[in-house]
Amino acid sequence: MRFDELNEDNYLLFAIKFYDNPQALTMEDFESDLKRIRYVKRLLKRYKNTGDLKTHLILNHLIILFNLFNDAAVPLLFYNLDEELWPSLKSFLLFLNRFPEYPKTKMHDIEVDNICLKLLQEI
Repeated sequence: MRFDELNEDNYLLFAIKFYDNPQALTMEDFESDLKRIRYVKRLLKRYKNTGDLKTHLILNHLIILFNLFNDAAVPLLFYNLDEELWPSLKSFLLFLNRFPEYPKTKMHDIEVDNICLKLLQEI
């Protein structure tokens, strides 16, 4: 499913369908793992507002999200993040080599945040 097909009605089902955490036993475990998207959002907003980019912390959250949701993490992230944060997110996904080539969607038209990408490449 593409991120532009996600909506309030199918978001939770989509997340549950692709959730893969054998250690999670309860709905609270699932919700706790899903909160990582909010952490990424908060960290990218802080970067947008102050210029302070916590690259390692964001990378840690993204890697865990990919471990939990695999490729479904991409549409989940784009759905939850404000459009103003998409260039930064795209930079992280390109850095992690997790930005999908297909299907072509409007996320492919998003400009990359070059400052963010430069900071990531300095790691």
